[in-house]
Amino acid sequence: MKVLIDSNILLREAEPSHPMHADAVAALGRLLARGAQLHLVSQNFYELWVALTRPIAVNGLGKTTAEAGTMLGDWEKRFTVLDDTPAVRAHWFHLVTTHAVSGKNAHDARLVAAMLAHGLTHLLTFNDADFLRFTTIVTLTPLSVLAAP
Repeated sequence: MKVLIDSNILLREAEPSHPMHADAVAALGRLLARGAQLHLVSQNFYELWVALTRPIAVNGLGKTTAEAGTMLGDWEKRFTVLDDTPAVRAHWFHLVTTHAVSGKNAHDARLVAAMLAHGLTHLLTFNDADFLRFTTIVTLTPLSVLAAP
């Protein structure tokens, strides 16, 4: 199984005091133990950088750029990174026009577009409801991964 990791999973992994931290860590471990191939795409890096370096007072993690760079480098070593291709834009445009996606939901459509361009089938996310309209992928939550036999 080829799985894209949503940025929210890694942000919770990066924040040990967060109530969702243990579920994020355990779900990643469970997927790896089952032989899943875990992936990141370029968009993950942009999203992670923004959230990691944004001040805590405005819902960020308040990391320095050096800390964020180290964290991104660690994730890049742990997971397979898939770069953008022209197919990502084509898939994205098809998704947003077919599903009438507007506003910030276009970011979610871009993740799905990258999945389609790279042949990924599953997305691990805490926000599965955001992806319901995209029936060509399977969303997994940490709780669903942990509940599966």
